[in-house]
Amino acid sequence: MTSKYAQYQPIPIRQLPMNEATGELSPQEKHQLDLLLAAAPQPSGISIDALKLLQASRGWIGDDTLLALAEYTRLPLAALEGVATFYNLIFRRPVGKTVLHPCDGISCDLMGGAGLRRRLSLYLNLVAGETTADHKFTLIPLPCLGACDKAPVMIANQTLFERLNEQEIPALLETLAAEQGGDTL
Repeated sequence: MTSKYAQYQPIPIRQLPMNEATGELSPQEKHQLDLLLAAAPQPSGISIDALKLLQASRGWIGDDTLLALAEYTRLPLAALEGVATFYNLIFRRPVGKTVLHPCDGISCDLMGGAGLRRRLSLYLNLVAGETTADHKFTLIPLPCLGACDKAPVMIANQTLFERLNEQEIPALLETLAAEQGGDTL
């Protein structure tokens, strides 16, 4: 299935020159936003895609970035803020290189998901919503990930990890840390 936004090309994360103090949009970001705007019947239709585009290049959506997006697209700041705070995959504060999304739906919990989340919290010394001091991991549980038949599950680095158990967590986190390069946990 081809998306109507097929022209959109993700910009490598944290590769763009950007004025950190103002959140100013780069020429590459403006070009990608222009492509989204040209493909959308209504400018408001690009809200999620525009936020995802900027997050892909910046890692998260700060207030200055949100304001720059509102000014560039002429979309109401309040509307963009509403989308950014509602959509749980738009991060409004800095996150780690790997964001862990263990499912906290009932099917996963019946199959050991609560213990899995507890083990993640203990192993990383985090509570939900926090990031490790080395910025490697952020723990953000999500409601049902739509893989109930493979419970318990977790998404990390856009990969669905299925039928997890508590004993696998240390090795999985070591593997994810090694994929980031540098030291492991």
